Amino acid sequence: MTQVDTKLVTLGREAEGTGFPAVNPPIYRTSTVLFPTMQALEEATAGLGKIPSYGRYGSPTAMHLSSALDALIGSDLTLITSSGLSAVTTALLGALKSGDHLLMVDNVYGPTRMFCDQVLKRMGIETTYFRGDAGPEDIDPLLRDNTAVIFLESPGSQTFEMQDMQGIAALVKPRGILVIADVTWATPLYMRPFDHGIDIAIHSLTKYVSGHSDLLMGAISCLEPHKKMMRNAWLHVGAHASNDDCYLALRGLRTIGVRVKQHEKSGLEMARWLAEQPAVKRVLHPALSTDPGHARFKAHFSGACGLFGVELQPVRKEAVAAMLDGLELFGMGYSWGGYESLIIPVYPAKIRTATQWPAETICLRLHIGLEAVEDLKADLSAGLERLAAAA
Repeated sequence: MTQVDTKLVTLGREAEGTGFPAVNPPIYRTSTVLFPTMQALEEATAGLGKIPSYGRYGSPTAMHLSSALDALIGSDLTLITSSGLSAVTTALLGALKSGDHLLMVDNVYGPTRMFCDQVLKRMGIETTYFRGDAGPEDIDPLLRDNTAVIFLESPGSQTFEMQDMQGIAALVKPRGILVIADVTWATPLYMRPFDHGIDIAIHSLTKYVSGHSDLLMGAISCLEPHKKMMRNAWLHVGAHASNDDCYLALRGLRTIGVRVKQHEKSGLEMARWLAEQPAVKRVLHPALSTDPGHARFKAHFSGACGLFGVELQPVRKEAVAAMLDGLELFGMGYSWGGYESLIIPVYPAKIRTATQWPAETICLRLHIGLEAVEDLKADLSAGLERLAAAA
């Protein structure tokens, strides 16, 4: 059987019959597709032909990326969207209707929570949040007759709790409840979502698939039973990504294997080092054997990425600012998955409703990039000294 590293080099390079066997498939910059006959035009419009009827509905460039992701993820359909958030919102809009009840994990990506609380609420869809380390026993009491979707994100944003995805899926699927999961942290390499009962998998391709912090893109992947529902939502929302960005994502996919291995190795080394620092109360990284979610990590994932968090000992916000403001290698900025190291302060108490965090708790979210670990440790060591001096 072909190994993943080989697949990453070869997938999405299907022959197009152009007579020009380029290593990199070309970029198709077009909105209008021309057809030789009225029959061909009408077949494409009805979705019966191999060629999309309009540029927003796909192109060879996007199709190469979709087919490569299908092969890696194990899906029957992958739809490329203009951002990770648009993948989330498109999937939810396709799966829900007015009067439905949504179960949403409490430690979900912040903009996903805002979409539920603002947009879905206006549509007459009620959202109930559940704890980020939930198992089926936590979900069962929350189920209603009109519960239509449960949304998982494991590990969760900022605080990295793990849900029992397989156990939850086994509980709700016999009741006809769809399981949607944002599995961006796992990357397309370290989890086969459909092997664990997930119905629809979301990836932010902005992160490790891109790998260079220069594009915004998402993906919705599903199996045959949900293809029509998801494709219809995607077509109606109009969230298609540009072909130039699809080309960049496909290029990033070629090297994701070697990059993520290094991110994982460096991330674990930095996490273990931070766990020894006096200013750190605990490290939030499910791949560590000491993490409460480690058993679930082992059950669901075959590897980790470079993103994790730390909870600081009680400290003044001004001291944290002194630490972060002077960092030289760690940039302060949102997103993650690129080649550079990043760090931001986070305040879990402000964005949790099903679980309680002390209001004074300050956490740091770190993304460990491809810099030398020794240099990253030196940068953080100097920052921790500034934190201690300002405490």
